[in-house]
Amino acid sequence: MKTISIVIPTYNEEGNVIPLSEKLISIFNDKLSNYNYEIIFIDNYSKDNTRKNLLELCSKNKNIKAIFNAKNFGQLNSPFYGLLQSSGDCTILLCADFQDPPDLIVDFIREWENGYKIVIGRKNKSKENPIMYIIRTIYYNLIKRISSTEHISHFTGFGLYDKDFINVLRNLEDSEPYLRGIVAELGYTRKEIFYEQQKRKAGKTKNNFYSLYDVAMLGITSYSKVVLRLATMFGFLFSILSFLSGIVYFIYKLIYWDRFVTGIGPLILGVFFIGSIQLFFIGLLGEYILNINLRVMKRPLVVEERRINFD
Repeated sequence: MKTISIVIPTYNEEGNVIPLSEKLISIFNDKLSNYNYEIIFIDNYSKDNTRKNLLELCSKNKNIKAIFNAKNFGQLNSPFYGLLQSSGDCTILLCADFQDPPDLIVDFIREWENGYKIVIGRKNKSKENPIMYIIRTIYYNLIKRISSTEHISHFTGFGLYDKDFINVLRNLEDSEPYLRGIVAELGYTRKEIFYEQQKRKAGKTKNNFYSLYDVAMLGITSYSKVVLRLATMFGFLFSILSFLSGIVYFIYKLIYWDRFVTGIGPLILGVFFIGSIQLFFIGLLGEYILNINLRVMKRPLVVEERRINFD
């Protein structure tokens, strides 16, 4: 019998982990009874009763495993590390909040058995805040245009990955993994299944502006050279425009010495405009340097405090 691994990252999901595990077990009992399974919860230092609930689940079912991180290592590192700890013939990454429909794993496994080594879920509708959905759409369209890698719109990592691709991930040794880009860049031919993202079943989202900005910048700085080249082109363009403007002002002043008054207004506008362009690109350059710095330091993805049922 083949084994299906399901990796579920958690952070303050006390209201979701028990019903989600019950849902997954019922799916395997009713629809996937010809497969073995392991459910791996990787907890990113929850402050509520999530760990208590996970301990209870692990004590009742040895197929449920848990990894407790020593601290919060971010919303990208923890799921990626969880994938690397799986041992199944394929691994499914699933959110703990029921926004990704668990029933879809049946379709994932069917397509995997048809030969696809990667089967992913893509949102084509969402019950989340409409403004956030629009912002995400704009981001995906932007990164598609500036990246040499064809990124996958409205893909969060929810999907099935064959053990061969999991081995590819193990060999990356990337301390700042961006799974969405890695799947698009290094993944096998994939099958995409569209779904409507549901509302969170319990609890509140842990995402905020800073965490979303962090993910967006990681995607841009990891997969785009265009931004830096735009800085070079803008600098070249504005240096030419500034030079030509200076020549024109100088000629006008020579011809109409008494009548042509340059004034300080154009000077102030020019300084502020060019200064803002410089600050914008210096900030982006800083993001690239930060990304390089984090990768050069080769820090571990996570540090484990405890793991349960892996023996």
